[in-house]
Amino acid sequence: MDLRVIKQRFDIIGDNPGLNRALEVAVQVAGTDLSVLITGESGVGKEVIPQIIHLYSPRKHGQYIAVNCGAIPEGTIDSELFGHEKGSFTGAYETRKGYFEVADGGTLFLDELAELPLPTQARLLRVLQSGEFIKVGSSKVQKTNVRVVAATNKNLLSAIEHGKFREDLYYRLNTVPITVPPLRERREDIHLLFKKFVLDFSDKYKMPPIRLTPDAQHLLASYRWPGNIRQLKSIVEHISVIEHNRIIEADILRKYIPADTPNQLPVRTEGHTTDYMTDRDIIFKVLYQLRQEIDELKRELAQKGVAPAKQAEIPENSVVDYDFESNTEEEANASSNYSIQEVNAELIKRALEKHKGNRKLAAAELGISERTLYRKIKELK
Repeated sequence: MDLRVIKQRFDIIGDNPGLNRALEVAVQVAGTDLSVLITGESGVGKEVIPQIIHLYSPRKHGQYIAVNCGAIPEGTIDSELFGHEKGSFTGAYETRKGYFEVADGGTLFLDELAELPLPTQARLLRVLQSGEFIKVGSSKVQKTNVRVVAATNKNLLSAIEHGKFREDLYYRLNTVPITVPPLRERREDIHLLFKKFVLDFSDKYKMPPIRLTPDAQHLLASYRWPGNIRQLKSIVEHISVIEHNRIIEADILRKYIPADTPNQLPVRTEGHTTDYMTDRDIIFKVLYQLRQEIDELKRELAQKGVAPAKQAEIPENSVVDYDFESNTEEEANASSNYSIQEVNAELIKRALEKHKGNRKLAAAELGISERTLYRKIKELK
């Protein structure tokens, strides 16, 4: 199988040898019923491997179910996986099928495998060895024919030493191991992934794509990326939405990349501000877009001969009260009691000043057409 076809089909970016090896093994093992254990750090994209295994296997027409074992409470995990009988516990108002029964003939992906409690691990081992399981609250043995693919970002051998994971289950699942490399071992792929996410978010948010200066590209490639691809994607989205200037220099990029320290947690997602867009700027833009939507709705209603309800109208001189923490008392006073019309004028002025009177660039900044900008400038005098 040509790896280029697989990468295109599953939207995989990069040509790292470790990544290619993981994909090759996934395709080779797909035609068998062997259990597969996928390992790799959080955020590397482990979830694509079981999809490849399923879709290139004889089970591709059966069910594919992905289960995040870490997201299910310990008290209900057995019920989720194996099902339960009516009345077997408080809240069991009817008999329920578990994932092993629903996925019969298909593939079951168990993500965050290390989070399974030990009693559940024992039940999982039984179904892997014999295909047999028992619903919670039942004494009847049922059979299932499920291909199990598991994944973890934990060191299972260490978990075994600490008595948190069954050794026999580890060797039963680890028939075919696949390791997905971290992003820091795929330096040559980082900029490719960056460009892909840039185009994705440019299309999603209808904004011009951002670009990096050479210094910023060097910073991007040299960072350790503890949160891997998930962190990179989050940062690209953050910059794409927040930054006015679409040419990103190293100093700007550095504001979005946390300090590179050992055992770094994934990228922060809150509490970040920049000199380029303040809270007030964001509110202005939101209000402006809201006004545009209301105006558009009014025009559509007028064309259809429908008069909008009186209470649905927002008068031009209506007062908008802001509820956010201002840096100074003067700013707080200046930002309150703005009418919609004043907000429109203020935002247009800011865009024109930023782009030195260039109306084409100002219109792009505001997310409107040049024609609409000309009309608004005329209306607002």
